[in-house]
Amino acid sequence: MSGRTQARACPERTCVGCRERAAKNDLLRIVAVGDECVPDPRGTLPGRGAYVHPAVVCLDQAVRRRAFPRALRSAGALDTAELRKAVAVEAGATP
Repeated sequence: MSGRTQARACPERTCVGCRERAAKNDLLRIVAVGDECVPDPRGTLPGRGAYVHPAVVCLDQAVRRRAFPRALRSAGALDTAELRKAVAVEAGATP
């Protein structure tokens, strides 16, 4: 035993809503599929992803700033209806 411990680095990402850095596990990955934003909780969907806190406040800020089309490099506006439902469900599930 050398006395040293191996601490794994936790990857950090920036929330596109509030622009705060957080652990990747604390954020929800968003992917553009067609012309809508789709939540990717497992992080396995192909394509470019954007991260947002699973809170309605951060989602509203991201929509107001038009952050999703910019972060996902989409040509036009993206529909966030399904994303809004997923965030409301996840926000209600956490204590």
